[in-house]
Amino acid sequence: MVLIIVTTIFVIMYGKGYRIFVQHGTPTLSNTGILNVSSDPTGAQVFIDGHLTTATNNSINLTPGHYSITIVKDGYLAWKKDFDIKREVVSNADATLYPQAPSLQSISTFGIQSAIMDPTDTKLAFSIASSSARENGIYVYDMTSRNFPILAGQSSTTQIVDDTTDNFSQAKIAWSPDGTQVLARVNEQDGSPTYYLLNASQYNQTPQDITAIYQNTLELWQQQRADKAAAQIKSLKAPLQTFAEQNFRILSWSPDDNKILYQASESATMPLFIKPRLIGNNSLYEQRNLEKGGIYVYNIAEDYNTRILEPINKVCTISDPTCNCDEFTSCPVPLTWFPDSSHLLYVKDKTINVVEDDGSNLTTLYAGPFVDHYVFPWPDGSKIVILTNLNSPNLPPTLYSIGIR
Repeated sequence: MVLIIVTTIFVIMYGKGYRIFVQHGTPTLSNTGILNVSSDPTGAQVFIDGHLTTATNNSINLTPGHYSITIVKDGYLAWKKDFDIKREVVSNADATLYPQAPSLQSISTFGIQSAIMDPTDTKLAFSIASSSARENGIYVYDMTSRNFPILAGQSSTTQIVDDTTDNFSQAKIAWSPDGTQVLARVNEQDGSPTYYLLNASQYNQTPQDITAIYQNTLELWQQQRADKAAAQIKSLKAPLQTFAEQNFRILSWSPDDNKILYQASESATMPLFIKPRLIGNNSLYEQRNLEKGGIYVYNIAEDYNTRILEPINKVCTISDPTCNCDEFTSCPVPLTWFPDSSHLLYVKDKTINVVEDDGSNLTTLYAGPFVDHYVFPWPDGSKIVILTNLNSPNLPPTLYSIGIR
């Protein structure tokens, strides 16, 4: 009976991080914290304060204190983050490693004029111009497909209109809020625009000319976006909802709807909305003092707020009526959610970067040529799609993928 009690106590204390260390020849019971280290891909080396300690995936018992963790693997960019290890607390170091030399592959066989991702981040609409009026036009590609290159006539690629009715190969295009329709603006020879509303899932034999009711369509779409934004805000608990309405300019919600990317509309101090605090968060990266103009990420489930970018000028979005953006005006947001809801793409100074949602590990993935604002993450996170002609002035730009997994 005594043995059972002793064993039970030992198991409980071991689970809380207690370990027996020998110091000066004397066994000492020490209360530690646990650091779980994992990486994708696995099999990386783990350095703690510059010392090779273990490999991923593993758990390490550490005495409480501040540690610098570096995870490295041959052929991949290093991952670094600081941690405060606390007694009886499990901390997690989850490293996504990106290749030092990502592969660049052409994924389309024709020149592309423009491209835009749908609201579900799974379909890409683009316009092409070739030698044939019937091949020219607007296409929709299902990005959940594995078919490469992107070819007209594939089951994953749908031509929704060609150039026999109008010059759709030169059209500016935009998605409806629900992702079921594509709006196309064709500039006529006299400079006046014609607007067409197209079914995004099939060929439009007779494209619907909505020039006369274009403004009504825009107002309807703006109302749909406003209704969705209002529903998302109302999903928050009352105190957080009030604080967000007063201090957030919401740029986007993460794909899992658990995090909010926002620009601080005012300088303020964010109160705690979950008490007591959740155990295990790495508090080193938390920022609850908001500075007007700063870009932040708020984790709803964990009540955890971090700063991604220093204060910048107002970031415009298509859903913000004060920005005066129509469907075809470029209102680029410098940060775009990655499909895993834990990373963001950051396009700046002709480079494509990825950053964790706590602002750490800013990593440059690509620094070659690409057309501004045409940068899209693949739905499974394995690639980034860009529009580029690789600095070949005599060639039209086309779609390329950057392999990062």
